[in-house]
Amino acid sequence: MNILQKRFTGLTALLFISIFMICLFPEQKAFGASATEIDIGVNATLKRFKSDIAGGSEFLSKAKGVLVFPSIIKVGFVFGGEYGEGALLSGGKTVDYYNTAAASFGFQLGAQKKSLVLVFLNSSALQNFRNSKGWKAGVDGSVAFIKWGVGEDINTTDIKDPIVGFVFNNKGLMYNLSIEGAKFTKIRK
Repeated sequence: MNILQKRFTGLTALLFISIFMICLFPEQKAFGASATEIDIGVNATLKRFKSDIAGGSEFLSKAKGVLVFPSIIKVGFVFGGEYGEGALLSGGKTVDYYNTAAASFGFQLGAQKKSLVLVFLNSSALQNFRNSKGWKAGVDGSVAFIKWGVGEDINTTDIKDPIVGFVFNNKGLMYNLSIEGAKFTKIRK
Protein backbone atom coordinates (compact mmCIF):
# COMPACT_ATOMS: atom_id res chain seq x y z
CA MET A 1 0.00 0.00 0.00
CA ASN A 2 1.54 3.30 -1.02
CA ILE A 3 1.43 6.48 1.06
CA LEU A 4 -1.54 7.98 -0.83
CA GLN A 5 -3.61 4.84 -0.26
CA LYS A 6 -2.70 4.88 3.44
CA ARG A 7 -3.68 8.53 3.77
CA PHE A 8 -6.96 7.99 1.91
CA THR A 9 -7.78 4.98 4.08
CA GLY A 10 -6.92 6.93 7.23
CA LEU A 11 -8.97 9.97 6.23
CA THR A 12 -11.93 7.81 5.27
CA ALA A 13 -11.77 5.98 8.60
CA LEU A 14 -11.57 9.30 10.46
CA LEU A 15 -14.56 10.69 8.58
CA PHE A 16 -16.58 7.51 9.18
CA ILE A 17 -15.78 7.65 12.90
CA SER A 18 -16.80 11.31 12.97
CA ILE A 19 -20.12 10.53 11.28
CA PHE A 20 -20.66 7.65 13.71
CA MET A 21 -20.00 9.94 16.69
CA ILE A 22 -22.37 12.56 15.32
CA CYS A 23 -25.07 9.90 14.98
CA LEU A 24 -24.53 8.86 18.59
CA PHE A 25 -24.48 12.40 19.98
CA PRO A 26 -26.57 14.56 17.59
CA GLU A 27 -27.31 17.18 20.25
CA GLN A 28 -23.65 18.17 20.57
CA LYS A 29 -22.96 21.55 19.00
CA ALA A 30 -19.20 21.03 18.69
CA PHE A 31 -19.61 18.86 15.60
CA GLY A 32 -21.64 21.21 13.46
CA ALA A 33 -22.04 24.56 11.88
CA SER A 34 -23.39 27.63 13.65
CA ALA A 35 -26.99 28.74 13.19
CA THR A 36 -25.77 31.62 11.01
CA GLU A 37 -23.78 29.27 8.77
CA ILE A 38 -26.76 26.95 8.39
CA ASP A 39 -29.10 29.88 7.62
CA ILE A 40 -26.75 31.17 4.91
CA GLY A 41 -26.63 27.71 3.31
CA VAL A 42 -30.41 27.29 3.58
CA ASN A 43 -31.02 30.65 1.86
CA ALA A 44 -28.63 29.74 -0.98
CA THR A 45 -30.27 26.32 -1.41
CA LEU A 46 -33.77 27.82 -1.51
CA LYS A 47 -32.58 30.38 -4.07
CA ARG A 48 -31.27 27.52 -6.22
CA PHE A 49 -34.55 25.59 -5.74
CA LYS A 50 -36.56 28.58 -6.96
CA SER A 51 -34.31 29.13 -9.98
CA ASP A 52 -33.99 25.44 -10.99
CA ILE A 53 -37.66 24.46 -10.56
CA ALA A 54 -40.23 26.30 -12.64
CA GLY A 55 -42.93 27.56 -10.28
CA GLY A 56 -40.73 26.81 -7.26
CA SER A 57 -41.50 30.08 -5.44
CA GLU A 58 -45.26 29.63 -5.75
CA PHE A 59 -44.99 25.95 -4.75
CA LEU A 60 -43.02 26.82 -1.60
CA SER A 61 -45.54 29.51 -0.66
CA LYS A 62 -48.18 26.73 -0.32
CA ALA A 63 -45.99 24.68 2.04
CA LYS A 64 -46.74 24.37 5.74
CA GLY A 65 -43.02 23.85 6.34
CA VAL A 66 -39.79 23.39 4.42
CA LEU A 67 -36.82 21.43 5.75
CA VAL A 68 -33.59 22.37 3.96
CA PHE A 69 -30.20 20.67 4.17
CA PRO A 70 -27.70 22.72 2.15
CA SER A 71 -24.99 20.06 2.30
CA ILE A 72 -25.24 16.36 3.09
CA ILE A 73 -21.92 14.57 2.80
CA LYS A 74 -21.88 10.85 2.05
CA VAL A 75 -18.62 8.94 2.50
CA GLY A 76 -18.00 5.28 1.91
CA PHE A 77 -15.19 2.79 2.30
CA VAL A 78 -16.71 -0.69 2.72
CA PHE A 79 -19.22 0.86 5.15
CA GLY A 80 -20.65 4.28 4.52
CA GLY A 81 -22.46 7.07 6.19
CA GLU A 82 -23.89 10.46 5.53
CA TYR A 83 -24.46 13.54 7.62
CA GLY A 84 -25.81 17.04 7.16
CA GLU A 85 -27.32 19.93 9.10
CA GLY A 86 -30.23 22.09 8.08
CA ALA A 87 -33.17 24.18 9.17
CA LEU A 88 -36.93 23.84 9.23
CA LEU A 89 -38.75 26.92 8.01
CA SER A 90 -42.39 27.74 8.52
CA GLY A 91 -43.90 30.97 7.24
CA GLY A 92 -40.50 31.83 5.76
CA LYS A 93 -38.79 31.85 9.17
CA THR A 94 -36.49 29.31 10.79
CA VAL A 95 -38.30 27.45 13.58
CA ASP A 96 -35.83 24.62 14.35
CA TYR A 97 -32.48 23.16 13.32
CA TYR A 98 -32.00 19.49 12.42
CA ASN A 99 -29.34 17.05 11.44
CA THR A 100 -29.73 14.01 9.24
CA ALA A 101 -27.66 10.88 9.45
CA ALA A 102 -27.74 7.51 7.75
CA ALA A 103 -25.48 4.50 7.52
CA SER A 104 -25.10 2.15 4.57
CA PHE A 105 -23.47 -1.21 4.07
CA GLY A 106 -21.87 -2.92 1.12
CA PHE A 107 -18.80 -2.02 -0.88
CA GLN A 108 -18.63 1.68 -1.62
CA LEU A 109 -15.74 4.00 -2.16
CA GLY A 110 -15.64 7.76 -2.38
CA ALA A 111 -17.55 10.80 -1.26
CA GLN A 112 -20.58 12.71 -2.53
CA LYS A 113 -22.27 15.95 -1.63
CA LYS A 114 -25.95 16.75 -2.11
CA SER A 115 -28.58 19.22 -0.98
CA LEU A 116 -32.01 18.11 0.25
CA VAL A 117 -35.29 20.04 0.39
CA LEU A 118 -38.31 18.41 2.06
CA VAL A 119 -41.60 20.23 1.57
CA PHE A 120 -44.41 19.55 4.05
CA LEU A 121 -47.70 20.15 2.26
CA ASN A 122 -50.08 19.51 5.15
CA SER A 123 -50.09 20.53 8.79
CA SER A 124 -50.42 17.05 10.30
CA ALA A 125 -47.32 15.75 8.49
CA LEU A 126 -45.39 18.79 9.71
CA GLN A 127 -46.65 18.35 13.31
CA ASN A 128 -45.79 14.63 13.32
CA PHE A 129 -42.30 15.51 12.14
CA ARG A 130 -41.80 18.30 14.69
CA ASN A 131 -43.15 16.23 17.59
CA SER A 132 -40.89 13.24 16.94
CA LYS A 133 -37.72 12.61 18.93
CA GLY A 134 -35.97 11.36 15.80
CA TRP A 135 -38.03 11.08 12.63
CA LYS A 136 -36.96 8.25 10.33
CA ALA A 137 -37.85 8.35 6.63
CA GLY A 138 -39.80 5.29 5.57
CA VAL A 139 -40.76 4.45 9.16
CA ASP A 140 -42.34 7.59 10.63
CA GLY A 141 -43.40 8.95 7.26
CA SER A 142 -42.70 8.58 3.58
CA VAL A 143 -41.26 11.16 1.23
CA ALA A 144 -42.31 11.32 -2.42
CA PHE A 145 -39.79 12.40 -5.03
CA ILE A 146 -41.64 14.05 -7.91
CA LYS A 147 -40.65 13.69 -11.57
CA TRP A 148 -41.74 16.06 -14.27
CA GLY A 149 -40.56 17.12 -17.68
CA VAL A 150 -38.15 19.88 -18.59
CA GLY A 151 -39.91 23.22 -18.71
CA GLU A 152 -42.95 21.91 -16.81
CA ASP A 153 -44.16 24.03 -13.91
CA ILE A 154 -44.20 22.21 -10.55
CA ASN A 155 -47.59 23.75 -9.84
CA THR A 156 -49.13 21.88 -12.78
CA THR A 157 -48.16 18.53 -11.21
CA ASP A 158 -50.96 16.90 -9.21
CA ILE A 159 -49.20 16.28 -5.89
CA LYS A 160 -51.24 14.49 -3.24
CA ASP A 161 -48.36 13.37 -1.01
CA PRO A 162 -47.98 15.13 2.36
CA ILE A 163 -44.16 15.34 2.10
CA VAL A 164 -42.29 15.93 -1.15
CA GLY A 165 -38.51 15.72 -1.49
CA PHE A 166 -36.03 17.28 -3.89
CA VAL A 167 -32.33 16.39 -4.05
CA PHE A 168 -29.70 18.45 -5.85
CA ASN A 169 -26.08 17.71 -6.62
CA ASN A 170 -23.58 19.91 -8.44
CA LYS A 171 -25.20 18.94 -11.78
CA GLY A 172 -28.74 19.88 -10.77
CA LEU A 173 -31.90 18.18 -9.62
CA MET A 174 -31.59 14.42 -9.09
CA TYR A 175 -34.38 11.88 -9.57
CA ASN A 176 -34.95 8.25 -8.55
CA LEU A 177 -33.53 8.69 -5.08
CA SER A 178 -34.66 7.43 -1.75
CA ILE A 179 -33.90 8.66 1.72
CA GLU A 180 -35.36 5.56 3.37
CA GLY A 181 -33.64 4.98 6.68
CA ALA A 182 -32.31 8.53 7.03
CA LYS A 183 -32.93 9.85 10.52
CA PHE A 184 -33.75 13.50 11.20
CA THR A 185 -33.06 14.81 14.70
CA LYS A 186 -33.69 18.26 16.18
CA ILE A 187 -30.50 19.97 17.37
CA ARG A 188 -29.82 23.04 19.49
CA LYS A 189 -28.09 26.02 17.89
